[in-house]
Amino acid sequence: MTNEMTGAARHGGQLQGAGRARDHGGGLDGAVACFGGARADWIDLSTGINPCPWPVSRVSLPDLAWTALPDRAAMAALEDAARTLWQVPEGMGVLAAPGASALIARIPGLAAAGRVHIPQPTYNEHAAAFAGHGWEVLRDAAGPVAARVIVHPNNPDGRWYGADDLGGVPLVVVDESFCDVAPAMSLLPHLPREGGIVLKSFGKFWGLAGLRLGFAIGDPALLARLAEGMGPWAVSGPALAIGAAALADRDWAEATRARLAADALRLDSVMARAGAEVTGGTDLFRLYRVDDAEAWQARFARARIWSRIFPWSQTLIRLGLPAPAHWARVEGAL
Repeated sequence: MTNEMTGAARHGGQLQGAGRARDHGGGLDGAVACFGGARADWIDLSTGINPCPWPVSRVSLPDLAWTALPDRAAMAALEDAARTLWQVPEGMGVLAAPGASALIARIPGLAAAGRVHIPQPTYNEHAAAFAGHGWEVLRDAAGPVAARVIVHPNNPDGRWYGADDLGGVPLVVVDESFCDVAPAMSLLPHLPREGGIVLKSFGKFWGLAGLRLGFAIGDPALLARLAEGMGPWAVSGPALAIGAAALADRDWAEATRARLAADALRLDSVMARAGAEVTGGTDLFRLYRVDDAEAWQARFARARIWSRIFPWSQTLIRLGLPAPAHWARVEGAL
């Protein structure tokens, strides 16, 4: 372990003491405390957030967006934009929420606790949420289960699932937080009409994670129960207005997909020249195999670049895509 890491045990891409019990991307405050510098000095590549977000300046927010409770018309406009963008099949519901994580935390309460299959490794908030509601979490499909959760494409390896993975369980949850880089791959057309939920994140592809906006699409009865659990006015007025405008901006989305695909290939080339092997990922994050993940993370950290490593692997490192102004820093660190 490098000198910089001494006295600050590393756990899953975050330093212990960064204030979170489960490993995630982010945790930049902990990195700053361990490696030094000011937060503004750092480039955070530990998440899969688009570094070139949708420009909120395109929306002129009225004062009422800040001073009045959100109205039903604004919520309907947002959900209609979501329904159009994602081509939601007839008969399925759409529910906007204050971030996909708010939905993930509540979904296990929709059914009596039993056995849930969540293939691993994957985004760990799903297992934590189900376990917190008393479910038995299985990483392998062994025998009958009452629920299944798949992350599509999977985080961190980018695995895509198929329609055959959706059947045979009363409750199936498909987390498509990173699927907007390849919308044709969505499993929404194959989702069971009863017991099926697809989750969509606004913070990843549109790059506005701080806005806290996410969506559940699927079984209207389940969505009604989720809405009841969140209470009225769950989504802020600014999020309603910005979200509706961004989801309708098809030209920006098409240009962004092309840019992200090119940048993903560029990052693969940069890392390969430094000795890393690409093993998966999406056009929002890349997964590499290296000789020593902790050493690579420390190498980046000395250049004030934060990356993601995992408690279950000594050789895998995940990187988000740099903003245009940050490529020289990333290449210089290697």
